[in-house]
Amino acid sequence: MGKSLQVVEALSPGQNLEAYVRQVSAIPVLSAEEERELAERLYYENDLEAARQLVMSHMRFVVHVAKTYSGYGLSQGDLIQEGNVGLMKAVKRFDPTMGVRLVSFAVHWIKAEMHEFILRNWRIVKVATTKAQRKLFFNLRSKKKNLGWLTNDEVKAMADDLGVDQAVVREMEGRLSSTDMAYDAPVADDDERAYQSPAYFLEDHSQDPAQQLEDANWEADSNQRLALAMDQLDDRSKDILMQRWLGEQKSTLHELAAQYQVSAERIRQLEKNAMKKIRTAMLEA
Repeated sequence: MGKSLQVVEALSPGQNLEAYVRQVSAIPVLSAEEERELAERLYYENDLEAARQLVMSHMRFVVHVAKTYSGYGLSQGDLIQEGNVGLMKAVKRFDPTMGVRLVSFAVHWIKAEMHEFILRNWRIVKVATTKAQRKLFFNLRSKKKNLGWLTNDEVKAMADDLGVDQAVVREMEGRLSSTDMAYDAPVADDDERAYQSPAYFLEDHSQDPAQQLEDANWEADSNQRLALAMDQLDDRSKDILMQRWLGEQKSTLHELAAQYQVSAERIRQLEKNAMKKIRTAMLEA
């Protein structure tokens, strides 16, 4: 029980990150022989205690990798926790017959989980969705150290190095240089700053007197055209449309068929012809 609790606490940094770093740094580093023995026990015997020791002994490496991604403005604790997930995946898949140390194998899995976390949380609008964009995203972040824009030569060199068009590099650079903005102004903003929020630029046409007058004129004209068109129908066709579409209680085809003692199909034909006459009359009015 105590060992299980130790693993859980190590996987979840919690609020006190410094205490967590001290805790994982105190865990002894495995020698090559010890690591190989534990890895073989896990690989051949599915020994979970061996897996626990392999994970625990590499926690400090996850902390080290997480520090290299500190420039993204995300919580170090969250990055470490995601990296620990990658570490556990690596331990599960590690083959001791490969002849490499676990740390060399695990670095790929640790960084992969951190990359996914960064791309999910760094921006509201996703800056990289395809595999090529993700590669370009992290390469740009690591290579672009200054605050200025890349020169044409730098763009060309990076595009050639990554095997993408120069336009793709410029597009990603623009995404990285942009910032997220809340749609509504923050509550604490005063009137002089509130206008900068996107919501300020959304026009409300519903209260525009000119638009209201235009809508009222359109509705009145449409009603007049409909009334004139209805007057051109015979009484039965007019009544069918009234009961089917314009009354409060809509009648079904079968109810009208019983009323006029014809088939429901005949009512449908009369309705269709009446609607056609209405459309034609309204267009010609």
